[in-house]
Amino acid sequence: MNAQIDARLKTLPNRPGCYLMRDRQGAIIYVGKAKNLKRRVSSYFRKGAKHAPKVRSMVDTVYDFEFMTVKNEAESLLTEAALIKKYKPHFNILMRDDKRYLALRADSDAPWPRFECVRIVREDGAKYFGPFPSSPVVRKAKDFVEKRYGIRECDALLPDGETHAHCLANIVRCCAAPCLGKISQEEYRARFDEACAFLDGKRPDVLAELDAKMRELGKSGRFEEAAQTRDLLFALKEMTKAHFVRKSPRMKEAAARQGIEELAAAIGLEKPPRTIECVDISNLFGTHNVASLVVARDGLPDGRYYRHFKIKSFEGADDPAAMAEVVRRRYGPDSTLLAKSPRADLYICDGGITQLRAARAAFAEIGVFDIPTIGLAKRQEEVVLDDGRENIFLPRDSEALMVITRLRDEAHRFAITYHRSLRDRTIRESVLDEIPGIGEAKKIKLLKKFKSVYGIAKASAADIAKTAGVGEETANEIIRRLSRSIAG
Repeated sequence: MNAQIDARLKTLPNRPGCYLMRDRQGAIIYVGKAKNLKRRVSSYFRKGAKHAPKVRSMVDTVYDFEFMTVKNEAESLLTEAALIKKYKPHFNILMRDDKRYLALRADSDAPWPRFECVRIVREDGAKYFGPFPSSPVVRKAKDFVEKRYGIRECDALLPDGETHAHCLANIVRCCAAPCLGKISQEEYRARFDEACAFLDGKRPDVLAELDAKMRELGKSGRFEEAAQTRDLLFALKEMTKAHFVRKSPRMKEAAARQGIEELAAAIGLEKPPRTIECVDISNLFGTHNVASLVVARDGLPDGRYYRHFKIKSFEGADDPAAMAEVVRRRYGPDSTLLAKSPRADLYICDGGITQLRAARAAFAEIGVFDIPTIGLAKRQEEVVLDDGRENIFLPRDSEALMVITRLRDEAHRFAITYHRSLRDRTIRESVLDEIPGIGEAKKIKLLKKFKSVYGIAKASAADIAKTAGVGEETANEIIRRLSRSIAG
C-alpha cells in the first residue's frame, strides 16, 4: 500500500457513500458503494485480507481513490449505478449492462388504469413511483396493490371477454374483472385512486393493519407466514416513503395553492408564502462542500431562481456553518442575488435544529428579521421550529407536506447535479497532478490556455510543450494520460 492511499484512508468518514478506485494513469477501474465508507474501503487494504482473485487483482492495481458521501443507502445505490454507467470501470463486471432501476407507472388517463413496472421515467403525464434501487420492493408493491384494490394486471387497453378467456387473475389474484363488467368504471377508478394514495404514503392505516397481522401470526405460531408478512411490510414501507414518489408535471395549481395555505396555517404565517426557498447542504469527496438553493412560486418549483453555492469560508464538513454562509451570500448587503431573485416569504433549511439555528443566527447577523425560517428533518418529515413551539408533524396526506417535501427533494436533486459536474472535473483534472514534471504552476498555465482537460488532450504536443515549458516527451505523456482518462 502506497503512502498516498494510507494518508487518504485516514480521511474516510463513518458515513454512507460511494468510492472510485483509480490506477496509476488515473483511469477509474472500480466504483463501489458502502453503508460505512471507512470500514468498507479500509477492508480492501487490510494486511492479511483474503480477497477473491478478482478483488485481489483490483486492489493490486489501485494507485489512488476518491470518495463522496451521501445521505442514505438508497442514494448510494443510485449514485453508484450512475457512475458505473458513465465510466464503465474494468472491474465492475456485474453492473456493466445498461439496466435502469424499476419504477411503477400509473396512467390515470387510461380508461381502465393499471400499474406497470418500467425502467424509464418519462414526462408523459402519468404518475411514477420511483425509480427504486430494489426491484423486489417495486414488484412486491405492485402485487400488493393489485390484490388489495382489485386492479387489473392484463395489458389490454380495453379489457373484454376475449381478454378474460386468457386470464384467471379475477380468480387467483382478486382482480375486479372489468373485462366481465363486474365493476363500473367509476368504482374501478375509485379503487385505483386509493391504490395511488397508498403508494403516495397517504394511507398509513394499511401498513398498521399489516403490522397487526404480522404480530398475530407470530403469536399463533405461524412463523413462516409472519416472516412473509414482515418482508412485505418492510418493502411497502420503503416503497411508500414520500421522497421516492415522483409526480407528473400535470399537478394542478389548485392543489399547490391549497398546500401553501395549509402550510401557512400550520406554522402560523399571516398569509400563504408565495415564494419559498429551500437550501440543502452536501459534501463531496469528504472535503468539498456545496449547497443548492431552490425556489417554489405559488407552491410549485420554479427553476429560474435555482442557485448553486460552493462553500468558501471553511474546509471540511460543517453543515450549520455552510447553512449560515448561504444565508449571508443570499441576503447579505454585498449579495448580487438580491436583485435577481424574489425575496423569500418562507426559508426552509433541509436538516434539524442545528442547521435552523445557524440560519436564524446568520439572518440576525445581517439584520434580516422578517423572513420566517423553519427546518425540515428528513427522518419523519418533521417541521422543525426554534421559537418555543413544539415541532410540527404535518398530516401524511396533506398538500402542505407535499409542497415542502417536493421542494426539499428538488434541492437535493439539484445538489447532486452540481456534485456530478464537480466530481467529473476533480477526477479528470487531478490526472495532471500525477504526471512527472507537471507542478501546480504548469497545471494552471495549461488549464488557463486550453480551458479544460478536454482542450489539453486535443492540443498538439508542440503547443502543450510551449505553454507549460516542458519537453516534447512530457507533452506526449500528458496527451496520452488525459486521453485515456477522458475515454474512462
